[in-house]
This record gives sequence, structure tokens and C-alpha cells, in this order.
Amino acid sequence: MAGFFHADDLEEVRSRARIDDVVSAYVSLKPAGSGTMKGLCPFHDEKTPSFQVTISRGLYYCFGCGKGGDTVNFVEEINNLSFREAVEFLASKYGINMRYEEQATAQGVSRGRLLEANEIASQFYAGALNSPEARQGRTFLKERGFDADAALKYGIGFSPRGGKDLSSYLKTRGFTDQELQEAGLMRTGGWDYFQSRLMWPIRDAGNSVLGFGARRLFDDDRLPAKYINTPETKLYHKSQVLYGLDFARSAIGSRGRAVVVEGYTDVMACHLVGVEEAVASCGTAFGSDHAKMIQRLLGAHGSSGKVIFTFDGDEAGRKAALKVFKEDSVFQASTWVAVAPDGLDPCELRIQRGDEALRLIIDQARPLYNFVTDDILSRYDFSHIDARLAAIRECAPLVNSIKDQSTVETYLQDISERTQVSIDIVRREIKHPRHRPRPSPPPPPMEEAPVLPGASLPHPDDRALLGERDALKLMLQEPKVFDGEEPWYGLTEQDFTHGAYRALFRTASSVPVQGSNWVMAIRDNLTHDDLKQLVLQLSVETLKAEATPRHAQAYAARLRLDTLERTLTELKARMLRINPEKNPEEYTPLFQEMISLETQRKELGKLANPEF
Repeated sequence: MAGFFHADDLEEVRSRARIDDVVSAYVSLKPAGSGTMKGLCPFHDEKTPSFQVTISRGLYYCFGCGKGGDTVNFVEEINNLSFREAVEFLASKYGINMRYEEQATAQGVSRGRLLEANEIASQFYAGALNSPEARQGRTFLKERGFDADAALKYGIGFSPRGGKDLSSYLKTRGFTDQELQEAGLMRTGGWDYFQSRLMWPIRDAGNSVLGFGARRLFDDDRLPAKYINTPETKLYHKSQVLYGLDFARSAIGSRGRAVVVEGYTDVMACHLVGVEEAVASCGTAFGSDHAKMIQRLLGAHGSSGKVIFTFDGDEAGRKAALKVFKEDSVFQASTWVAVAPDGLDPCELRIQRGDEALRLIIDQARPLYNFVTDDILSRYDFSHIDARLAAIRECAPLVNSIKDQSTVETYLQDISERTQVSIDIVRREIKHPRHRPRPSPPPPPMEEAPVLPGASLPHPDDRALLGERDALKLMLQEPKVFDGEEPWYGLTEQDFTHGAYRALFRTASSVPVQGSNWVMAIRDNLTHDDLKQLVLQLSVETLKAEATPRHAQAYAARLRLDTLERTLTELKARMLRINPEKNPEEYTPLFQEMISLETQRKELGKLANPEF
């Protein structure tokens, strides 16, 4: 197992894995000028983009929550990986062969190795779909309207009935039992995890195979479940994956709409009729982690977009809709429901009524609030006034959680008409329900207040400290312009009055400048999280002046001049307390020092205010 990476290989990973390329697989980014891009932060909920990617320096930073770093750090954070696993993930993605300076096995199989095994397994399964024993799988696809081209596009395959076919093949490719078991491809007894089933590869937004979904085909299958999925692994966490995301990511971001269906064939049916924003949860119900993924992918459409859920028109579909409603507060986008007539799922609807019928049912989706309201009101007998009031009170949490307040009056009027209770009473009961028959869904998130990462950090707009901040930004982003006769044009840590700025300069000036990784090297040498945030923040903030040696010298001169002015003020105060006639031996040295400082002040004044 890998211990330490060869330095040259690690540098190649960082140089080839462009920050904008990696981040855009998870976040919808838009150009923001000066070689930067912005989007909604994937690490905290927000409505206005504060997440910035600076391409030239390979860095990201969120001005809302303070998270930031380089490409490797982003992969670590977004996928909850160790540093080693993040590097191996990127190396695998960009085809870089990593060399290791020492070996270790304590931490298990690397993520990159698991991804490689899954990718080869996906190709193996796809090839097996053309075998004679997979005829029933091909028939299954044909009956649901999917031809060979569709199977090829979505990488559908077949797990052979022999029981050890895949494991044997992967072992010829150099994989060990431990690697296959940790990938979820082989059971502890040596048997293939999937046998005699139709296979769907489940990929992330970056097109890496994380796991598989498998559909039962034969009556003699020893596992009765119609669908089974890859077990929980380092790669596959069912609450954090969505089938079809590799195809739908771009469409969701560009169209500002996501369509959530319930199965693999439903995703395929939607995509093939042009509803390319369709995704499905895998082996588990749609949950809050899935909701957060979709909200991030909506990007700039975060608050104006739509999330449409399709449900079967039966009791199970009703319960699924109610469960989704509990997650509704996660979305800033509006949530909608599409239920096909006769309880058909999207795949069945396409088969029975054609492509246009499926497109139409998605386009005619109705608000989730209406769907849930209908469910509540349908369970009460309105021949009794007590039942009417109880129905209204149960609707209260629903109406009170509506994000678009302009629509509330319409909902109140609708409830009034359907329950035959006056609008005034409905308003009263909705605003102050006397009891709540069922637990209410969570309220929508409040408007965010600006977050300052780290209470000990200086405020970015503190005018008294702007010179220090601007000088540090220029140092971190363009250190080469400070290449004068004196290091940093004579700046010392005493020229920084705020403790955070002083500590940052102290560390930066002690770390050798080393190309694009210099900022990260500084961060790694800082001990406080606040300072680590600060160095990243300053590394991506916009410079206020052109990065030239003359500007760098001027910044340094201004800070040194401020320090000299403070020294002069203290010196003159001391001199005022001394009688020059009675104590000339004490006064004269101070006077001479003042003259020297005044001379320096004039020289620094010229450097601090050059004519550009």
C-alpha cells in the first residue's frame, strides 16, 4: 500500500488536475472575471454564490464558510477522503502513474485501485451482455424499449451465472482478493458479489464507476430481491450517489431543472425522450444528502430552478411523496410532483403511450405543496365541522413552510373553498393552529447572514488595515514582484499591526517561494485554522493594483512608513518629557535619532507614492 508519493508525481497531479475542471464536476461555475469563476458553495447552504475558483493559482475559497485549498484539498473535502486517497483519485482520473517512496498496508486498499477494479468490471459486464446466457437480459431491455445502442450508451451489462467469472478475470489483471472484496465485487467466500443479473454501472459526476445496481432475471436466483446494489464501500455510499448523474449533471445546471425518478430504466426512458435532467437514488429512498447534491448542481438556478419528483400513483408513491416533502426545506428551488395516469412509471408510460406522453407528464408537474395538500384533505370527512378544522390545522405546517410568500394567499383560498370554511377562519387556524395531528416538516432555512470565518481574523473592509491586507495579497499571489535587493523590500513582521497579518507574514517570509505550491506550503506551516483560512482567502481576493515591482515597493514603503510614523510619535513624546538644558546627554541622542528618522520618512514617502 502506498505511503509517500514521489514528489515529481505529486507535482504532476497538481499541475494536470485543473481546479476548474475538477470542481465543475460538482459545482456549476460561471466566469467572474480576472481568471476566476464563482458558484454556490458545495460545503454549506447558500443562495448567493460566495464560492470562488482562481484558475491561475489552482485554488478555491468560499467567502461564506471559509473552506479552501487546492485541487487535492477539494477532492478530500467533497468526497470525505484522506490526502492519499484524494491524490490517487486524481491520478486515476488523469491517467498518472504514481510512484511511492515506501510501502504500507495498514490503511487498506487505495481508492484509485478500487476505481480501477470497478471500471474493468463495468467493461467485463458490458461484454457479457452479448453472451448466449444473457439472452433473457437482452429480452428484458427490448421489452422496455431499449435497443443495443441504449445498452451501450448506459454501459448496461450482465453478471455471468458461473459465480466466479468476474473474480477470476480480475485476478488475471493483477487484483487481489482483498481488493475485490473492498470494491464490493467479491464475497468473502470467493464468489462474485453479483451473479446472473442485469447490471447498471453507477457513476459519479466525474464519470468514475462507484458501484453497480443489479436486476433479478431468473427464477432460480438465490437472492429474492428484485434489485440489489453494491454494498457500502470506500467508493459507494448509497445515501450519496444518484444514478444518471454522469449524464444529467450538465443538463441540470444549464436548464435549471432536475427530475428525480425511482429506477434505472426510468432514468434511461427520460433521457432518451429528451428529459436529460433525470436521476434516481440507488437502493435507498431519496434523502437529504441527495437533495443537497441536486441543489448544488442547480448552481446559478439555485433559487429559481425546479426539482420534479415522479411517483407511482399508488399508496407507495403517496408515502414516497410525503417523505420527500420532509426534505423540501433543503431545496431553495421549488419542488414539484409528476404522477402519470393509471399509476404508470416513466418507463411504462413511454412504452404504452410514447415519448411525447412522458415529456408532457414532466412538463405538467404540479407543486409538491398541492400534492401533499390533496393527500391531507382526502383523509377527512367534511360533513363534520370538527373534521374540517382538523384538516386545516394539519395543513398549517405545510402552508407556513411555503418559501414563495406571494403564493400563500392562493393556497389559503384553495383550502377555504375545498373545506367550505371561511377564508378568515382558515387564516386564523393556519397562523395559530391549536394542535398539530402530525409532526410538522422543518421550516425553510432563514436568509443567511454574512459569515466571517474565524472570530480572530481582521475584517476585510477594515480601512485601518487595508494597506496590510493589500500588501499580503500581493505577496501571496505574485511573490516574484518583491524580488528586490532586500527581502520583501525591507518589510518585517513589525510593519503589520494586526496579530493575524503579522503571524501570516512571519510564516510566509520563512517559507521558500516554490512555484504554484507556495501558498499551500505556507498554509501547511500555519498552526491555527483561522490563519489557514486567511492565507487562502487572501490568495484568491482580487488585487487592487497591477502586480509590478513598483507597486510592490510602494506597498512595502507605505507599511514601513506607518511603522516609522508610530516610532517618531513615541520618540517625540519621550523628548517632550526631557529638559534639553538639564539633561543634554539624554536628549541629544534622541534628537539625532529623530533627524535620522525624518530623513528616512522623506525617502519612504517618495517610494510610497510613486508616479505610476
